[in-house]
Amino acid sequence: MKEKVKRISEYIYELPKQDGMNVPGRIFASDKLFEKIKNDLTLQQVKNVAKLQGIVGYSIAMMDAHQGYGAPVGGVAAFDIKRGVVSPGVIGFDINCGVRLLASDLDKKDFIKKRKDVLKEIYKNVPSGVGKKSDFRISQKEIDDVLVRGVEWAIEKGFGESRDIEYCEDNGKIEGADSKKVSAKARGRGMNQLGSLGAGNHFLEIQEVEKIYDKKTAGIFGINNVGQITVMIHSGSRGLGHQVASDYMQIMEKEYGWKHLPDRQLAYAPIESPLGKDYIAAMRSAANFGFANRHLIMHQVRKSFTKYFPKCDLKLVYDVAHNIAKFEEYEINGKKKLLCVHRKGATRSLGPGRKEIPSAYRKFGSPILIPGTMGTYSYVLVGTKKAEEISFGSTAHGAGRVMSRSSASKQITPEDLSKEMREKDILLEVGSLRGAVDEAPSAYKDVNEVVRVSDELGIGKLVARLKPLGVVKG
Repeated sequence: MKEKVKRISEYIYELPKQDGMNVPGRIFASDKLFEKIKNDLTLQQVKNVAKLQGIVGYSIAMMDAHQGYGAPVGGVAAFDIKRGVVSPGVIGFDINCGVRLLASDLDKKDFIKKRKDVLKEIYKNVPSGVGKKSDFRISQKEIDDVLVRGVEWAIEKGFGESRDIEYCEDNGKIEGADSKKVSAKARGRGMNQLGSLGAGNHFLEIQEVEKIYDKKTAGIFGINNVGQITVMIHSGSRGLGHQVASDYMQIMEKEYGWKHLPDRQLAYAPIESPLGKDYIAAMRSAANFGFANRHLIMHQVRKSFTKYFPKCDLKLVYDVAHNIAKFEEYEINGKKKLLCVHRKGATRSLGPGRKEIPSAYRKFGSPILIPGTMGTYSYVLVGTKKAEEISFGSTAHGAGRVMSRSSASKQITPEDLSKEMREKDILLEVGSLRGAVDEAPSAYKDVNEVVRVSDELGIGKLVARLKPLGVVKG
């Protein structure tokens, strides 16, 4: 990229307003991460998003940012609700791709004896892979209930516990969803996929707590000791969410055109327009499907564990959404203002006291779950007031790619990946080892560096580090 980027502090780079940008760009990164970020189209995409009408503050790229469809993955943009727009490309196509963490009462020394059996049982019970269908069969009426009620629907059907609702972002149900705004094609794609993992970077991982940085906060989250077994689920709204985004992007192009845009993939509708409201209702519906999807996966995980550990208690720590737009209040020029915050591959990071945080955690801040990639650490962090001040209550959502999937599949062999997993003593249950190489650790940035910057910058403080023991992938 030719544009001059200024380093304004140790972990903040700025792309000044130029060429029709309405706000500057901000990139949160260390020198090491910035060298990776500037190698693709991320900075150009930050600039493009900054040109959208009604954007306020900054067009932001997080530490894990990389080139995406229209807007960078790891991008955050907030819009004035009166003048601003809503854009599928700035939210992401896998609506509510997110992460759910469970904390068990098992210790590593007990679990490891049954590790292989439990992993195989989970692989059997949780369908994974491209286009894989679920064992859960729902009717046309039920898909509408899922889209509107999310986790509430699953609990009513006997999946999970009533307490689970409190430990999901938005209680696992975003209000304002309208299933009638979701196309028949999108609903059809979702009907047979509820309770399935999918492919790509989606995974299910059994981990051990390897390090606790903040004992008090960790204890509140249910993370009590080193060696404790946890389970992390990373999945989204599957084909339904992708179809919702595709449907509305096409409608927005037709309604508002795209030739005035810096990138066709940034098609949008004004937030307060009928089309904008329809998309938001459909997006919320897809998000509720994503919450319910992870909830049913969790149900199958619990069932798999209790087969080998009958008294095992797997409690939900939290469920966070990525790829979402939320209406949240922030201070702009000294005044509180309601904004439409687009997070594409970014995690909400809210400080103590915010009403959006579950009551059990409200004094501490929102839990943040940042997964690694198949063989690297994952992290639990906690939200901060600093994030509310400089990043619209957001931080990173993962490691972030440094290689395209095609490049990774050319440079990494299945034998390389298998050897790496063996050396790290990580069991891998996967449909195709060849298909998994594009998710190998070397295809991603260093997640340890990503969370270090989040912690030192103060937009998400470290709570605990989790080490993988077994991974299920499609």
